[in-house]
Amino acid sequence: MCRLLGVVSATPISVAQGAGEQVLKDFVALTKIHGDGWGIARVPLPGDAPTVAVSAGSAADDPQFDVATGDQRSAASLVHLRWATTGIPVQPENSHPFLADRIAMAHNGSVKPIADLEQLLTPAIAASIRGSTDSERYFGLIRAHRASSPDLPEAVRRAVSQLRGVFPTASLNALVLGEDHLIAVHAHARSTLPDEDIAEITAADLPAEHLEDYFGMRWARTAEDQVVIASTGFGELEWRPLEPESVTAISLTDLSMTTLPLMTPSTP
Repeated sequence: MCRLLGVVSATPISVAQGAGEQVLKDFVALTKIHGDGWGIARVPLPGDAPTVAVSAGSAADDPQFDVATGDQRSAASLVHLRWATTGIPVQPENSHPFLADRIAMAHNGSVKPIADLEQLLTPAIAASIRGSTDSERYFGLIRAHRASSPDLPEAVRRAVSQLRGVFPTASLNALVLGEDHLIAVHAHARSTLPDEDIAEITAADLPAEHLEDYFGMRWARTAEDQVVIASTGFGELEWRPLEPESVTAISLTDLSMTTLPLMTPSTP
């Protein structure tokens, strides 16, 4: 399980400027349990391809995280804090965001069994996977759909819709950055936290929202020309929930937001 934070701005800004210093501080405090790695994807200006920096260490005591979120200015940024799924190693190859084909992606959830997920990938995509996470394979399916989709938001919708049919209870929440869009997937269906995760959240004294709505995704406008997307459980902003079982694309060129519902078998 993980925490997600995305910032889009008409003028390049740092994550700290876009979300606010206190919101970022609250986000980093979640490393009490989400300390199994961090990563950030950035698009300096519209038209640029994303770049990614990742670490298998905790963001709480990494000066590179402070530089990445406090000093570097971008039109869009995507930040991820990892809480590793049991059995999947903590190593740089498994840290999000993943980057390929000028697209970056970070996931909050678990898609099991991984073997069933791998069967959905083309041989070429499967051969390009570097780590052992279900999340990178989920990203691989998005990449596969991009080849036949008119744009990236539609490719994400098709991939998530396909996964929902195969994995009806999985959390597919994600942020995807590329092709001048930050795309938020809010699709967690009937996902629930296992008892051991509930116990760990309780022991860490994280905000109650982690137990009440761990898989929720929301957004806020921090200025007329700035939008923030985030997981629940941190930061005091005027948050609004994203539509459930949907894909929301934010344009880096004009900050317009377009929400696409997941496709069903009866949807052409």
